[in-house]
Amino acid sequence: MDSALQQKKPPYLMIAILFVGAFVSFLNNSLLNVALPSIMADLNIKDYSTVQWLSTGYMLVSGVLIPASAFLLTRFSNRSLFITSMAIFTLGTALSAFAPNFGVLLAGRMIQAAGSSVMGPLLMNIMLVSFPREKRGTAMGVFGLVMITAPAIGPTLSGFIVEYYDWRLLFEMILPLAVISLLLAIWKLENVMDQNKGATLDYFSVILSSIGFGGLLYGFSSASSDGWTDSIVLTTLIAGAVALIAFVVRQLKMKEPLLDLRVYKHPMFALGSVIAIVNAVAMFSGMILTPAYVQNVRGISPLDSGLMMLPGAIIMGIMMPITGKLFDKFGPRILALTGLVITAASTYMLAHLQIDSSYSYIILVYTLRMLGMSMVMMPITTNGLNQLPTYLNPHGTAVNNTAQQVSGSIGTAVLVTIMNSVTKTEAQSLMTGVDPASMTEASTALITQQALLAGIQYSFYVTLFVNIAALVLALFVKRVDTSDEAVRQIEQQENKNMEPATN
Repeated sequence: MDSALQQKKPPYLMIAILFVGAFVSFLNNSLLNVALPSIMADLNIKDYSTVQWLSTGYMLVSGVLIPASAFLLTRFSNRSLFITSMAIFTLGTALSAFAPNFGVLLAGRMIQAAGSSVMGPLLMNIMLVSFPREKRGTAMGVFGLVMITAPAIGPTLSGFIVEYYDWRLLFEMILPLAVISLLLAIWKLENVMDQNKGATLDYFSVILSSIGFGGLLYGFSSASSDGWTDSIVLTTLIAGAVALIAFVVRQLKMKEPLLDLRVYKHPMFALGSVIAIVNAVAMFSGMILTPAYVQNVRGISPLDSGLMMLPGAIIMGIMMPITGKLFDKFGPRILALTGLVITAASTYMLAHLQIDSSYSYIILVYTLRMLGMSMVMMPITTNGLNQLPTYLNPHGTAVNNTAQQVSGSIGTAVLVTIMNSVTKTEAQSLMTGVDPASMTEASTALITQQALLAGIQYSFYVTLFVNIAALVLALFVKRVDTSDEAVRQIEQQENKNMEPATN
């Protein structure tokens, strides 16, 4: 059975405190992308690949630390873990806000990432133990409101601040929120999760996961700009793949693994995880391809392009709690199928964008796509977690977060590579038979636009195929029985499975 804590009134004040901390850390994740050119000019950085490390480095640190979150959640109390994480995040934010040079700014971002990496898994696990399984949909819907909406509004907010203020305000406005969250946590936060003080950390697994996930994240994120044949890209990808295979083999053989991959023995968790991975590829790619179209093909400013995506973020935020309630009532399949049909239809519409597509049409299609996305992720994920015994919750959330982050990075890199390749081929085709001497600046710009549009359209068609794959998988989703008897059987069966390993 789940913890008796689920029979008590959920700790709403504590969850609210955690929400504040999680919101600022998730918001910080996407806040800096639009500001990179301004930072380059202000700190006199010549190479864009250098300043890009403010985003890439953040993602790498998070990707390396998330697999270890299962151990941290098991070994330490949620109170001490949140306070420590929030203190580290606050320190990194302060360093970034007052950084005199790029080195200090990069260090601040890395420290921020170290603090925020455990926020998502921590909050998700507290939601899982604070609410009974039959009410988790509503609770996780509210969690999704924070997890999805915060990074979605980041580019819009960042575009406004960069255009009218200094980029340092991006950190200065987060700093007081982080301090308030930290003080509230020290004052009111309680422990609601069970601890295993005897849990030990397998350092070799940490090394393997760091090389594996870090190598893959870095390799795929760099491939889109440096090319797939670059020696550093190839080296990191190969090293990452080998280390990841070794990591998986080691986890399957260990009695107390760093990341318990036995979660995939539960069919609805495994199916939900695969659908979430496929959906993450589609979601992250849309967040890259749509701004590329809006800014580079349509010539819309960063601020206006950010405002264009704001309605989608608002709709997603509104829908998350509603989707959670609908999940508790109707289950995951109908929501996932409806959401994926809407996502596929809107992706098809994005694949047919033209050079002169109207501003309102782009907003409508992108918002429709976000509506579809909001109906998929939380129901599918929550249904899978409902099939896990309580002690595997930290591992389930860690596996999901890691898989979605890595797959999002890989999918984005592949689709950007496809976009660049098609753009280059289309440009060469449009130039065939044209006398270079007769080309004007306007005609060259038009060919560049048309070629890039062709690359974006092709990439959206690939994304459409990914959406359809997720739609087919969703047909096999079944609602997990959350009755007391079903939960008791889950826990008893898992205890039987563990008996030989503990003797």
